[in-house]
Amino acid sequence: MGFCSPTIVVCSASFFIHLASNSIFSTRPFFPPKTKCFSKKFHVACSTSTSPSDPLLVKAARGDPVSRPPAWMMRQAGRYMSVYRKLAERYPSFRERSETTDLIVEISLQPWEAFHPDGVIIFSDILTPLPAFGVPFDIEEVRGPVIQSPIYSEEGLKSLHPIDLEKLHFVGESLRILRREVGGNAAVLGFVGAPWTIATYIVEGCTTRTYTTIKTMCHTAPHVLRALLSHLAQAISDYIVFQVESGAHCIQIFDSWGGQLPPDMWERWSRPYIEEIVSIVKNKCPQTPLVLYINGNGGLLERMKATGVDVIGLDWTVDMEDGRKRLGKEISVQGNVDPACLFSPLPALTEEIQREIG
Repeated sequence: MGFCSPTIVVCSASFFIHLASNSIFSTRPFFPPKTKCFSKKFHVACSTSTSPSDPLLVKAARGDPVSRPPAWMMRQAGRYMSVYRKLAERYPSFRERSETTDLIVEISLQPWEAFHPDGVIIFSDILTPLPAFGVPFDIEEVRGPVIQSPIYSEEGLKSLHPIDLEKLHFVGESLRILRREVGGNAAVLGFVGAPWTIATYIVEGCTTRTYTTIKTMCHTAPHVLRALLSHLAQAISDYIVFQVESGAHCIQIFDSWGGQLPPDMWERWSRPYIEEIVSIVKNKCPQTPLVLYINGNGGLLERMKATGVDVIGLDWTVDMEDGRKRLGKEISVQGNVDPACLFSPLPALTEEIQREIG
């Protein structure tokens, strides 16, 4: 069957992305071990045209008519897979798992081998690129990500430098291998954090529930925050292009903590920098779909659309039909099954997914 406007159905802890025509259902020191040498090289220039052989998910994300809604698990690996848990026991450092080519590829392919979804997302983290532009971090078992030298002054800005993509070689290598492994049977997805969301970690120094320091900084040191966000926008743009040229068909931008801002503050402190990223990437890779997802985005949908992305991710607090009405038919939509449904009996889960597909 055909769809008039693509939709990506997402189930937050394990996101289903289903793309119709405009809707998409969607602590120890770390020393990277040596990785295997892969003989085959793979490089993809940023495409300026579409192809009939593009994966189903990519077509739906672009707004092309598709025969069925594609589906993929946004959390491609994790505690829901026993094979992943066993691997994590052998490699307890998250950074080792996410910065070692062999492990990245193995973990990324675990859901593909089990379920054959329409999208395979690289196993990584939104903080992975930070050391490549001057922000080292650790991941502690209890506290999570920790940045020992937070940046909230002009002096702190001096530690920043242009992103060194060579330091992210494991990301490029992994994407190239994934592209080869899945062939044309699925889309390979990369992802990044939006500038505001990345800045919350850099300024606060760790995960926070209040965002007091960075929100205060909006008023007490706006020039420093703007400089930080501008630097992040350029670095993230370069990182996206690097991922696309390494094999990613599609990129998701996570502004995970953008929903912690009132709409007027999101307009000032997040949207302009996302727009900058979209402009740079669309100029270099015009046919690469960009997805924007924000936790708690019900009050931001129309503003998100104005950034110029191709797909808007809805969380489960937004009714799919209402979200579609608010966004119109000219943009694809991703969402939005409540992850708690995964604990339901199969018939109930199936019913909920069918309701979202509509």
